[in-house]
Amino acid sequence: MPDLPAGPPAAALTQVFRRGSYPEYLRLTAILRKETVGGALLLAATVLALVCANSPASEVYFSLRDFAVGFEPWHLKLSLGTWAADGLLAIFFFLAGLELKREFVAGDLRMFNRAIVPVAAAVGGVIVPAAIYTVINLGSGSEALRGWAVPTATDIAFAVAVLAVIGSHLPSALRIFLLTLAVVDDLLAIAIIAVFYSSDIQVTPLLLALIPLALYAFLAQRCAHFFGTHPAAAWIVLLPIGVVVWALVHTSGIHATVAGVLLGFAIPVLRSKKGGGPNAGPGLAEIFEHRFRPISAGIAVPIFAFFSAGVAIGGSAGFISALRDPISIGIIVALVVGKPVGILLATWIVTTSTKARLDPDLSWIDVLGVAMLAGVGFTVSLLISELGFGHGTPLDDHAKVAILSGSLLAALLATVVLRIRNRHYRRVEEKERIDADDNGIPDVYDV
Repeated sequence: MPDLPAGPPAAALTQVFRRGSYPEYLRLTAILRKETVGGALLLAATVLALVCANSPASEVYFSLRDFAVGFEPWHLKLSLGTWAADGLLAIFFFLAGLELKREFVAGDLRMFNRAIVPVAAAVGGVIVPAAIYTVINLGSGSEALRGWAVPTATDIAFAVAVLAVIGSHLPSALRIFLLTLAVVDDLLAIAIIAVFYSSDIQVTPLLLALIPLALYAFLAQRCAHFFGTHPAAAWIVLLPIGVVVWALVHTSGIHATVAGVLLGFAIPVLRSKKGGGPNAGPGLAEIFEHRFRPISAGIAVPIFAFFSAGVAIGGSAGFISALRDPISIGIIVALVVGKPVGILLATWIVTTSTKARLDPDLSWIDVLGVAMLAGVGFTVSLLISELGFGHGTPLDDHAKVAILSGSLLAALLATVVLRIRNRHYRRVEEKERIDADDNGIPDVYDV
């Protein structure tokens, strides 16, 4: 892709994909390392699910997935697969809520000139894939059109894991952009689920949920320092209240993962004056983020993948038949083509309509590689597929085959591009690590 045309003088321009602050770099790279491990576990759980679903153990696997446990009141007698989707994924979305709030309150995204590009890119990465899927399935009936949002999500764990393997020398700005893009993408997915995939909403339990949610927020704000220094207290006090909020939201007909986001938003990011002020140490949101990320990446998401990714393909004939479905074609094209086109188009519009230009250390081919990697959609795509087509239905099975195939293809194509760029950046990596004044911060961040 050609460089941007000449514009205003460099001093008047805002650099796109420039390095963030050094503390933000350290925090986000720590997240990337944890998500890389989560991506490996997610891949292992997916492979295990596919093996179980297409082996002599398939009957045991599907019986386990459909085994119902729980209580009839509040509609909480659910299959294990549903518990994983509605319950365990609430932990994943709780973490997403924490990340979103922290990024927009205390992270680099609190500054408009840094937030506009990843936000616009995420929006473009939702609109274009949804449009492509819809066009391909216009003649397939209303049931097929319910899957319009399936290819709009980016799986942060898988994408980051791929980037860690193939892009060890890529600039940190690209990695942070991918992470930020995926976080904003999660927010858009949450809004889509809440608005378009919630049905038969019951107003009474929804209003009742506001009571424990308000109590939860009050305690989190007033006792943030106490909960941060006494982990057991948070489990004993906040967790039961959070479970009540989750149960009431689930009963209301709104997907229960939305409750996880609301609970995440209720956690304070900055420390209060009573707790020592914002510079006295990490706030409760950051503390919870460290505590819950291993649970989300290591337990909740892999278990969800194990119960959701198991599709009985039926041999090569069944696989080919699934890929011929317009639903599958729409998802694959939207993930592999729609995602990078949407992200690149939105980024280009922002950089040509504002006083912005690409960081001189980067090239548009780098942005293309990351945009292609954003086509790796898995966790949230599987969830939306189940919500749109119905858990375990033929349409859902075809959609899952397409999600797996499209994500794999997107990852392979991104690998080709980013491996080439990785070799280029390997030659300049040592220069960026110079710390001439020995202050513990690389000189490139001092500048």
